[in-house]
Amino acid sequence: LNQIILVRLAEDGYTDEVRARAVDGVIAYSAICTHQNCPVTAWHPDHQQFICPCHETHYDPKNGARVVSGPTKRALPALPLTVVDGVLTAAAGLTGTVGRRKRT
Repeated sequence: LNQIILVRLAEDGYTDEVRARAVDGVIAYSAICTHQNCPVTAWHPDHQQFICPCHETHYDPKNGARVVSGPTKRALPALPLTVVDGVLTAAAGLTGTVGRRKRT
């Protein structure tokens, strides 16, 4: 569950929340789908969305990786970024639970 997606997009479409976690347009999210823990490995270039190929969940990285379509309801957790001594670095931990939530 330690896979991260890094992407650089035009910041003009970022929400304020996303812009606050970005560095020069670079944003980071967990690459583990919140539906069934599949790796989110596909990209839809026309819509600029991440896609989980297992069950076709689409996530919008410019809007906090919120779900656009698919079976899950929960966004991908974000990884806030910063620059330290010229190196892109995590500024804090992930913003939520990675992958599918365990049922208790």
